[in-house]
Amino acid sequence: MNRTSLSIALLCASVLASFASAAQTARPELAWAGIADLQQQMQGGQLTSVKLTQAFIDRVHAIDQQGPSLHSILEVNPDALKIAAEVDRQPHGGALRGIPILLKDNIDTGDRMLTTAGSLALMEAPAPQDAGLVKRLRESGAVILGKTNLSEWANMRSNHASSGWSGRGGQTRNPYVLDRNPCGSSAGSGAAVAAGLATVAIGSETDGSIICPAAANGIVGIKPTVGLVSRSGIIPISHNQDTAGPMARNVADAAIVLNVIAGSDPRDPATAEADRRKSDYTKALDPNGLRGKRIGVVRQLACAEPNADRVLEASITLMKAQGAIIVDPVEIPHLKELGDPEFTVLLYDLKHDMNAYLATRPASKNKSLADLIAFNKREAKREMPWFGQELFEQAQAKGPLTSDEYVKAQAKAKRLAGPEGIDVALSSNHLDALLAPSWGPTFVTDPVLGDHVVSGDPTVGGASQPAAVAGYPSITVPAGFAHDLPVGIVFFGAKWSEPTLIAIAYGFEQHAKAWQPPKFLETVGGKPVAPGVP
Repeated sequence: MNRTSLSIALLCASVLASFASAAQTARPELAWAGIADLQQQMQGGQLTSVKLTQAFIDRVHAIDQQGPSLHSILEVNPDALKIAAEVDRQPHGGALRGIPILLKDNIDTGDRMLTTAGSLALMEAPAPQDAGLVKRLRESGAVILGKTNLSEWANMRSNHASSGWSGRGGQTRNPYVLDRNPCGSSAGSGAAVAAGLATVAIGSETDGSIICPAAANGIVGIKPTVGLVSRSGIIPISHNQDTAGPMARNVADAAIVLNVIAGSDPRDPATAEADRRKSDYTKALDPNGLRGKRIGVVRQLACAEPNADRVLEASITLMKAQGAIIVDPVEIPHLKELGDPEFTVLLYDLKHDMNAYLATRPASKNKSLADLIAFNKREAKREMPWFGQELFEQAQAKGPLTSDEYVKAQAKAKRLAGPEGIDVALSSNHLDALLAPSWGPTFVTDPVLGDHVVSGDPTVGGASQPAAVAGYPSITVPAGFAHDLPVGIVFFGAKWSEPTLIAIAYGFEQHAKAWQPPKFLETVGGKPVAPGVP
């Protein structure tokens, strides 16, 4: 071995040793524990929030920044350990006392962290105050651990984007198979929770942005009824469809988080009914939650990908064995008519809602969607190396929300998706919920051609659209694997039906036991990039 080869070998050995050391200090037994278990350890004196927070910070260094290099987290909260220490000094606390939680980087925090939607355009200063849901999280005793990467501007900048890519954070990778996509737009939240970098995270969805990344990363995601969780302080796409929701490794943790973030907020008029409609979602955590439930299989949202269909059939068999009454098939009327009016609404809303949000960021030089378009053109090398901003430009060309085109599209989309769509499917079959594959196994990340998935894409499917357009709730749970890639199923139903959906999902989860930790494979059928990382 010559001197150069020896130097390289020693350097590689040093890097591997450093990574192994970091991984060992990352406390894998804490990484996969649920909220109840962690809080029991804290109450018993075996664990503190500081130790738990430090363990996750160590895992971020070992797994997200080194080793597999997931790029799922944009920044760790510089005050996380300080917050954890303050929590430890309090004798009592709320439902999330001491639990580190990650936030998608379109959710405002009035602290030293930035809120950018992944864009370099909002890097000048932090947001002036916490989003409504962040205030609730802090009051519950949660430790805000950091901000997660996302599809820039929540995947509403280009039709050819790569999910999980942002100008600020680069490309998020799927922890199960690293060359596969984490799906978006809550890509970082999904990948980070799947990799054990936090107990839970918050994502947001307009159409698929919680359901798809949760399914692709093998975790649970709840997309609540629009109006159950405040959107104040969340960088928007559409006030008609936007909502935030929990992403966790199990249904129980997701239900606990939903308990905390649900509720009315005067800053978001859509939440006027939330205090009256919300409930204790942990009371729905019944292992026999499937018994007697009438669940309709929406074959219109299946039959797109054979691996997903195989998992769906196995899931149906399990649900029947646990006492569920399966109605198969069930048709949702007008399903193929939703795309055009939805798209029209989203373009109008993006311009109006983005301009309104940017007005809340006085430190930013970019005050409008037009300013963001101009910024991206100036910073094209950094912001548009692979794909453009045609959706931004189409939205900018739209008029006010009083436009006849918008008013008609908005009314049509809501009517066809809700009262004449999901509601008809449920009532005509006396159903508690509807069922479909969440998505097929995730696709290879492709920065050149962009995502190989949109809702209804024939290659991998996608079942988020009906509930998203209607503003109704949905929940995805892990259901199986295909070639080491997770596959989920999604339950969705009527407005405010979260308790029923959580009971069904929990009953399924407790018997399916489908969750498995990621292996960080380099490619399908390949070797782990970081062998031995727990």
